[in-house]
Amino acid sequence: MFFLMLRQSFFRGRKRKALATITIVLAASLITALMNISIDVGDKMSKEMKSYGANINMVPKSENISLEIGGVDYNPLEGQVLIDQKELPKIKDIFWHNNIVGYAPFLKVTAELAGSGKRRVPLVGTEFDRVTPVAGDEEFRTGVKVVNPYWQVHGEWPADDDGGAILAGAGLAREMNLKAGDRIRVKVAGEKGGEEIFTVKGILTTSGAEESGLVAPLQVVQRLAGLEGKVQSVSVSALTVPEDKLSRKARNSSDKLDSAEYDRWYCTAYVSSITHQIEEAIPNVTARPIWQVAASEGAVVNKIQLLMIVVTVAAFIASGLGISSLMVTTIMERSREIGLMKALGAADWEVYLLFLSESAVVGVVGGLLGCAAGYGLSQVIGLSVFGSTVAFSPIVIPVNVAISVMIALAGSLMPSRLITKLYPAEVLHGRR
Repeated sequence: MFFLMLRQSFFRGRKRKALATITIVLAASLITALMNISIDVGDKMSKEMKSYGANINMVPKSENISLEIGGVDYNPLEGQVLIDQKELPKIKDIFWHNNIVGYAPFLKVTAELAGSGKRRVPLVGTEFDRVTPVAGDEEFRTGVKVVNPYWQVHGEWPADDDGGAILAGAGLAREMNLKAGDRIRVKVAGEKGGEEIFTVKGILTTSGAEESGLVAPLQVVQRLAGLEGKVQSVSVSALTVPEDKLSRKARNSSDKLDSAEYDRWYCTAYVSSITHQIEEAIPNVTARPIWQVAASEGAVVNKIQLLMIVVTVAAFIASGLGISSLMVTTIMERSREIGLMKALGAADWEVYLLFLSESAVVGVVGGLLGCAAGYGLSQVIGLSVFGSTVAFSPIVIPVNVAISVMIALAGSLMPSRLITKLYPAEVLHGRR
């Protein structure tokens, strides 16, 4: 009987029901779009922030040794212990291996330039863009073109297997008047240092220390320095989630976490948990987060998500007020019907239930329509802001429908209290 009354009641006042549904659809579409973007924005912003460079730096564990001599910190093993290059693919064996975008190994030595008064400059060996097959990903790419996309080359990038090619830093090129196509003789300092004649393939601009030196393929520098298969440091680019209270607690010491906190921290893509897992995979290295990059990523994502929450709450309140005004009018128009139901023995809560059920149905219909409209809106926002579509998460549908029902009920709750003030004798005789 109740459902029969609900069906008959729902189709009365269709124009007002349509207006209420449209109000819900507008709010639901906005909330759906913001939820979709909020879920996807972390990865998209993290990928966008990769243009600022790596967020993890790997060095030998011996770099952590420090002795204070005469008030000055001194590391007797600095530069003496190196990382075995063949160990680097283990970075992709960690729990968050899919979040490792790429890595670039570096070996830095001092070199002398012939014809410049034996001027000494830094010679950096690295990979530029190399396919490094790893388990589950035969096309995984490593090198500075992946990790440091902000590096700019005026000319050509050397190939990793081109032993006679080199990049000259922009600062060094200005001082020595070097340009693409010039040939220079480079000798690695030291008794065992080798010598090579290179062709300058391009001029490198990084806004960093690399501009004052030379950058060559890693294997060439390893051979000239007599350090085959060895590297000094590795820059790692990883997709991470913003830091929160748990990650900051683990940042100080993971030993302070209880078992539940440790499991949650370990299974979340914090930069601190990824560095911890890298150290587990390669025990003789220390992985250090580059906090300036990691913190910037987190700050941007948090602010965007906070903005989305504020807009969502505003949409909730605005649509709730719209539903409330429509319900007040509906109740007053149907006062005789309400009076008749009360005269026939209906309790106030039963009349409440009827009107709130109508609102819930409006919320469900509006929520479903809003999901479809919100999906299209999220794609428009994604293409205009990020230049790519936004993935649709199925969890958005039930959550958005639930929010839409809450909007409808919240907007109907206060106006429904007018029902208690309607007395059958008064409304049936035309008095209000």
